[in-house]
Amino acid sequence: MAQVDSNGIQIEYETFGEQDSPALLLIIGLAGQLIAWDEKLCQILAQHDHYVIRFDNRDAGLSSKIDEAGVPDIMKTIEAQMKGETINPPYTIEDMANDAVGLLDALDIEKAHICGMSMGGMIAQTIAINHPKRVLSLISIYGRTGDPEEPQPKPEAMEFLLTPPPEERDAFIECHMKLFNTISGPGFPYDQEWLRKSVANSYERSFCPQGAARQFVSMMAQKNRKPALESLSTPTLVIHGSDDPLIRVECGKSTAAAIPGAKLMIIEGMGHDLPHGGAWPQIIDAIVEHTHKVGRWINSKY
Repeated sequence: MAQVDSNGIQIEYETFGEQDSPALLLIIGLAGQLIAWDEKLCQILAQHDHYVIRFDNRDAGLSSKIDEAGVPDIMKTIEAQMKGETINPPYTIEDMANDAVGLLDALDIEKAHICGMSMGGMIAQTIAINHPKRVLSLISIYGRTGDPEEPQPKPEAMEFLLTPPPEERDAFIECHMKLFNTISGPGFPYDQEWLRKSVANSYERSFCPQGAARQFVSMMAQKNRKPALESLSTPTLVIHGSDDPLIRVECGKSTAAAIPGAKLMIIEGMGHDLPHGGAWPQIIDAIVEHTHKVGRWINSKY
């Protein structure tokens, strides 16, 4: 792994595959780290002619922590939002999108396929809106448009988002095992041993709940991107689980409906996760088909 200067901060990243292959930038979600894009998954995508890049967003993993912004009071922020008051986040989804574009700059990559999941999907959408010339295609995995009319998380899923994680390692792991039990769909039983190891690796690599709180507030303050998405000409693939309790499937449908020509893929039985092994073949096949189709279209133009 390595670090680069990007948008005034340090971004930790890792790559897979050949540099002369089309770039595929993977953007993780709230409180996630680059390792949440499983290494084997990245290797498989690289084997399908992609130069895969995974990275830590600001305030997560080994990228810069924005500690000077302090720790936001999540409940007060929610109360302010419910009253219709303006939320002043420590940084914005647009800032995080600029971080990702800055990483492409540092790697001397002119254009990339931009793939984000959850909050990463929202960042990916923002890149497509604000930096269209840098985007070969957009892949939004269980993202949302920021439209306040879209349904909110189910109460049991929201409860986990609003509960501070335990600081002790074993308690942290057990808490996240319960979280995945709540947000995973019924169609793809996940590998308990793999998940436990993954959560432990995440804790040991970087435990930063204050960063997660800042990311959460930034996500709460996001703009409604729907009007801007309606003017996109970017080839787009939207992937969503039918049983997502956190970002409901209606949000994926709304995203696809907003972007002209977008392809919507709903995976039956998938929740708000990328089930280890289970749904991978469908997701990988869809991404590869999408990016290769875009590549053929671009080559035919020139």
